[in-house]
Amino acid sequence: MPIISQFYGIIITMHYRENDRHSLPHLHAEYADYDAVYDLDSNKIGGNMPTKQQKMIQAWIIIHKEELDSLWNLINNKKDGWFRIEPLR
Repeated sequence: MPIISQFYGIIITMHYRENDRHSLPHLHAEYADYDAVYDLDSNKIGGNMPTKQQKMIQAWIIIHKEELDSLWNLINNKKDGWFRIEPLR
């Protein structure tokens, strides 16, 4: 599961499709002892995240929507060339 971005103590990753569980385009966010899953439209679909960090993650997803869609397709079609996405500043 590659780390695709890191900002303000938040680590963003995407998992390779290993089974149907990863068929919905999404990403994983970790911060301290928290972790949550977000779809690529910035909706939290599982887990827990402090409000401040959740707002940052959702803003970052909205800003980088096109890149995230492209990256999801690359990673889940097992193509080489996955890339990191610019952090929130």
